[in-house]
Amino acid sequence: MLSRTLPRAASRVSRFAQCEALPQTQTFSKLPSRTWKPFQQPIGRRYKSTFREQFREQVRRSPVLFPFAVGCILVVSGMAVFYIPWYYQNIIIRPYHNFPEPVAKKLRRALFYSTAPHEDLREANKYFRQALQVATEVGMDPFSDEIMGVKYKIAQLFEEAGYYQMSCDVLEIMRVDCQRWMDEFSDKHWNTGHRSRVLKNTVQIHVKLAQLYDSKYMNEPEDGEKRLVYAVETVLRERNRRETEGVKQGEGDWMTDEEMGATLEALGHHYEQYNSHYLATPLFLQALALCPPESCHAVVLMNNISTCLAQQTPPPPSIAASASSFSNAPPPSREILVDNARQWASKALSLAATIKPPGRNEECDIGCATATHNLGEFFEMEGRVAEARQKYEEAASLSKAVGFTEGQVNARSGLKRLKLLEGAQ
Repeated sequence: MLSRTLPRAASRVSRFAQCEALPQTQTFSKLPSRTWKPFQQPIGRRYKSTFREQFREQVRRSPVLFPFAVGCILVVSGMAVFYIPWYYQNIIIRPYHNFPEPVAKKLRRALFYSTAPHEDLREANKYFRQALQVATEVGMDPFSDEIMGVKYKIAQLFEEAGYYQMSCDVLEIMRVDCQRWMDEFSDKHWNTGHRSRVLKNTVQIHVKLAQLYDSKYMNEPEDGEKRLVYAVETVLRERNRRETEGVKQGEGDWMTDEEMGATLEALGHHYEQYNSHYLATPLFLQALALCPPESCHAVVLMNNISTCLAQQTPPPPSIAASASSFSNAPPPSREILVDNARQWASKALSLAATIKPPGRNEECDIGCATATHNLGEFFEMEGRVAEARQKYEEAASLSKAVGFTEGQVNARSGLKRLKLLEGAQ
């Protein structure tokens, strides 16, 4: 192996020696003369274009879509600038401005879980009760409008979820607390307005409890009647005291005439629901006296009076004889009751005809259809088929015009009865 490599190495050495032996001037004299440029390392080129040029380029490429997209961005940004502060002040802060922030924080969470799509009865109830606990710790009045409103909301939450018994339990606790306060502390708060406020809440709680007890889900009419009777007696007693003794200084406002009339009307509907029409009639009359004279609700009350009079029956002879010892007037006959009912229905129609927009609302339209139907029934009771048919047809037309489905169904039923009556004759 060495014999083969040595000659090659020797030749390289000899050539190197020859190069070294040549003069240096001869070597450089054979090279061409060149001018060398300084060496520069390559770098990336900067994209020299301003924002304006880029904008023009995008407009040139998309003359419609690009301006539209920019406009949408500006509109959304402007809406966000104005809407976010408005939402914060009016939705997050203002509804709870009467509550301390620790209580408001719990209430926001409770209402969050009270509404869809985040509705969660357990979580909402938990945060409502935590809010009440925090309110007690910070010293809020447990009978203030704010705290009572929170308790009403808890009862409403259970009612909307279908837990009617739990809703009644919440309201019963509120009723007992208010009654205890009235018994123990009301005499000390004549001039602070607290007595009037708590008494008004007591009446409202009784009315709401009666509505739940009378519903088909609870079906406890006796308890409902007790609550409504107490509410009506309290309203009339307080009204009489204020009229007799006068309103004391600082006592505060009491229920308005419309609110008192609504309480009387609630008891009247209770009696009407359970066929005690002779008890419902005077309550509707008193409610009508408290109602604004030219209002659509007065039309409804007149119809209620008409219906109650028509559905009353004269008392049995034994009861009539006992009643005659207290009054010289004999009990009205069936014909007199029906005639009085017709007069009240006609009054309702006359009053509704005098009410013009904007005072006229849906109650007037439904009241007209109901009164017309009632007149048809009164003619049917007397065997006046032609007049009854005319009123039923008018009632059906009026009900259809105002979208009163129940009125259309009742009118068609009346017309069917008249056909059967004609066939029997």
